[in-house]
Amino acid sequence: QVQLVESGGGLVQAGGSLRLSCTASRRTSNTYAVGWFRQAPGKEREFVAVINWSGDNTYYADSVKGRFTISRDNAKNTVFVEMNSLKPEDTAVYYCAARYGTRRYLEVPHDYEFDYWGQGTQVTVSS
Repeated sequence: QVQLVESGGGLVQAGGSLRLSCTASRRTSNTYAVGWFRQAPGKEREFVAVINWSGDNTYYADSVKGRFTISRDNAKNTVFVEMNSLKPEDTAVYYCAARYGTRRYLEVPHDYEFDYWGQGTQVTVSS
């Protein structure tokens, strides 16, 4: 199974940037997609971004388009999300999740499509 660990969260002022990492604890097949989701207090978990196994297909939530960029380095078993122009409403616990397969993402995926989840990393954006 894929074991995931998120890192890179922290406190940042509005307009700033953070880069989150999602790393597998052991080497595994690269034929899996990785999605980022977030959950703020009192709200349901929502989709942020996803990248397919080969990295040639990405999809973003409308709320982060143009500000966030997802990428992956399969040699390091790591997926990144670069978050720019952060807003207070971006404050949440951010989770990465993995799903085996080679499908392309042309619409918003749902959290139940993903089989393996990390523990999350806190991102706080001050106003």
